Amino acid sequence: MKKLFLVLAALAFASSLLAAKPKVKRVDADKVIDLDGYWNDTDIRLVCESLVNDCVKSPRVSKFQKENGRMPFVVVGKIKNDSSERIDTSIVAKKMQTAILNSGVLEFVADNDERDDLRGEKADQAEHAEYGTAKEIDAEKAADFLMSGSVKTQVQSAGKYTVRSYFVYVTLTDIQSNKIIWQGENSEIKKYIKNQKVKL
Repeated sequence: MKKLFLVLAALAFASSLLAAKPKVKRVDADKVIDLDGYWNDTDIRLVCESLVNDCVKSPRVSKFQKENGRMPFVVVGKIKNDSSERIDTSIVAKKMQTAILNSGVLEFVADNDERDDLRGEKADQAEHAEYGTAKEIDAEKAADFLMSGSVKTQVQSAGKYTVRSYFVYVTLTDIQSNKIIWQGENSEIKKYIKNQKVKL
């Protein structure tokens, strides 16, 4: 009898899990949805728009173009997560790279991981590709600038209230001289959160 009760209880629990299907509703990609007060896609969009607008107007980038007769080549370095949250900073880096590249102000070259793949492909072409079509191994464009940065947070809590402030920094550094060509900062993301007590 006891075994039968345990089996029935297990079946009832399993059926309740199957019955609790999530309800999904599609929304516009630019709709602001803030479920928990942490960093989200809206924050990424606002920060990247601000930093890109600042970068493309940089007088030092324009000066490089005038002095060298071409756009500078940039390689994306690390955008570090120095915050108290789990943030995928590669999304910030890629969004900025795409927007700046589309602005026509900077040219980007492949980063470390991409270069390894490309060099492997060129080595394979050198051995297997039809004569005259293989890409040269020593014909890469060297980067002039390194784009790097960080995301930081400051958290203040009192009772059931929390304030989260985000600080995002992105820098373009001259690889030859280590001179900072441009630095952007965005500290506009600030969230005031009231934590609700869960009733048991």
